[in-house]
Amino acid sequence: MDEDITIINEKTRNEKIKNFFIDNRKIILSAVVFIILIIISFYSFQIYKDKQKILLSDRYNDVVISYENNKDIDVVESLRDIVYEKDSTYSPLALYFLIDNDLIKDLDEVNDLFNLLINKTSLEKEIKNLIIYKKALFNADMIEENELLEILNPIINSQSVWKSHALYLIAEYFYSKNEKQKSKEFFSQILDLENANQDLRIESQKRLNRDLSD
Repeated sequence: MDEDITIINEKTRNEKIKNFFIDNRKIILSAVVFIILIIISFYSFQIYKDKQKILLSDRYNDVVISYENNKDIDVVESLRDIVYEKDSTYSPLALYFLIDNDLIKDLDEVNDLFNLLINKTSLEKEIKNLIIYKKALFNADMIEENELLEILNPIINSQSVWKSHALYLIAEYFYSKNEKQKSKEFFSQILDLENANQDLRIESQKRLNRDLSD
């Protein structure tokens, strides 16, 4: 008897499942098609992004090679365009190349390009912090204390691997201004950091012992 009831229940359950699929076949089919389209769209977009990355890489390399070979091309315009692509890899490289080779004389324009990378480009956290640090380094000789601190605050108030670099830059800035007590405070902070760059830790200790000892 129990076996008969089990068989009947199983048949009833199977019938219900069958009827469910029959009654909802259009909805189920639409859902399957939708999921397939989503998957296809995702992989198509990834292929497109990879292709664009390769094209941008080729553009960047062509500009650098042309510059090194003294070919007659508008290097600044070409690299500026790459920065405006807001690519996480080649936009920073393009800006670094412009700065390292002193190709842009307008300081405001350089800072605008820095801000474009920092504020409008999708970057990994530490890459963004590196760019912030490079912006501060670029401006350090031309700006006031409050401006330098404002630039570096996002790094100083974090646990970034670039924090010791930021503190060292500020410490050296104050030392160059003969504000030794402020300089000493920032050098000392480096010694207290668990993840401080070891070379900077050593240089900070040397500076404190040699030039800032009481």
